[in-house]
Amino acid sequence: MSKIINIHEAKTHLSRIVDEVAAGTEVVIAKAGKPMARLVPVEASVRPKRYGLLKDKIQLPDAKDFNAGDEEIIALFEGR
Repeated sequence: MSKIINIHEAKTHLSRIVDEVAAGTEVVIAKAGKPMARLVPVEASVRPKRYGLLKDKIQLPDAKDFNAGDEEIIALFEGR
């Protein structure tokens, strides 16, 4: 959907117009009835995930030893 506004209205209501554009409305700004600029929403950039960021910085026990540990702590978690 496209909307044409004059430059005076654009200066007066810029914040509202930016909100409309962010919501998906394309706005054309005209000067003396002649289209001068088009406002469209910016595509959101997606940063790639960085796997292995903490590699070699933290140590996890083997899966078989993960729950092995202090019996008092285990008893507290189990409500004994």
